[in-house]
Amino acid sequence: MASPANWICAAEAVRPVMTDATGAPRGGRLESGSFAAHTAMPSPSSLFARRVFLWAGIYGVLVLAPLYFMEERLARDFPPAFSHPEQFYGFLGVALAWQFAFLLIASDARRYRLFMLPAIAEKLLSSLSALLLHAAGRIGAAPAIPAAVDLAIGLLFIVAFVRSREG
Repeated sequence: MASPANWICAAEAVRPVMTDATGAPRGGRLESGSFAAHTAMPSPSSLFARRVFLWAGIYGVLVLAPLYFMEERLARDFPPAFSHPEQFYGFLGVALAWQFAFLLIASDARRYRLFMLPAIAEKLLSSLSALLLHAAGRIGAAPAIPAAVDLAIGLLFIVAFVRSREG
């Protein structure tokens, strides 16, 4: 009977991985999606990408989740009050969903590498917009500071994408 390391799980089917006498996959390669491929030591570039996306996701959840309970304080500290709270909470929901996407990418940077592209766009579009608004004098420094942090994270996402290239 084959051990669990010799099975690949597909959507609803399970098929064995052909191995040689030593137990290594035939052809000397680990098949994508195999248990052994996911338990093997990640490459340094993959490890970098995983760490960048993990810490970005954790940071984002820690920063964004408390905002759900701060509508009144934000309205007081940054008047006027929100005239459309659905936009505020809608923004928070979408931004928080992206943090979970970053955590998903961190779980398997090679598998979700192409998903890094919209993650890069998310960081760069939002941060550059805020920084350009600040440069034009349309917003204060308070929103520009987190935008600068997001720009740095976006640049790290670009480095992670380039470094995690399969080769």
